[in-house]
Amino acid sequence: MKLENLYIEYDKLQKKYGAKELNSIYNGGCINNPDVCFVFMNPTGRNIASSKEWKGIRSPWIGTKNVWDLFYKLDLLSEEVYFKIKSIKGKDWTEEFACKVYEDVINHKYFITNLGKCTQIDARELPNYVYEKYLDLLYKEIEIINPKIIILFGNQVSSIVLKEKISVSQCRKKLFSKDINGKKFNCYSVYYPVGNGRFNIDKAIEDIKFIMGENL
Repeated sequence: MKLENLYIEYDKLQKKYGAKELNSIYNGGCINNPDVCFVFMNPTGRNIASSKEWKGIRSPWIGTKNVWDLFYKLDLLSEEVYFKIKSIKGKDWTEEFACKVYEDVINHKYFITNLGKCTQIDARELPNYVYEKYLDLLYKEIEIINPKIIILFGNQVSSIVLKEKISVSQCRKKLFSKDINGKKFNCYSVYYPVGNGRFNIDKAIEDIKFIMGENL
């Protein structure tokens, strides 16, 4: 199976749980045994790739700024790309520039996805049952790309993916072994670093650097 085979399912769920005027956002980055798979929550309309007019890749965080601070400080983004992101407005991202950003992501051997692919107008809180509709699809994504480690951002995403109650503050840098279709994957729960969790970005960076140092 290829990642593209999952897109039709994401688009069906967008019609059920997302904003009708927006497209679902898929994933992006290194798809062949990446060093790290980063799993966020769900996209919002700030991602300009969710527009019906957008014809380019539909990957996370296109047209946004803050999350790229995280990747830059983890040495997972080139200076050229990072400073370009910081210097332009979100609406000024072109389809070509989005590809350039994700080529840089591929070169740094990581993969970015969301547990839920249903784009919302804003950063409204989604109930667990919506994310759970995407869980088997996320497991298939992980099987296909076969990452060395998985970083789960925030309590809600971590709890749903690992199927146990998780409090990031109580399990920083702790290894969780997750069995997906007979293969064990090393997972870690990390503070959510953007939006309301922006004040925790330094803790997220500290923990991810430690985790990468231990595993890569």
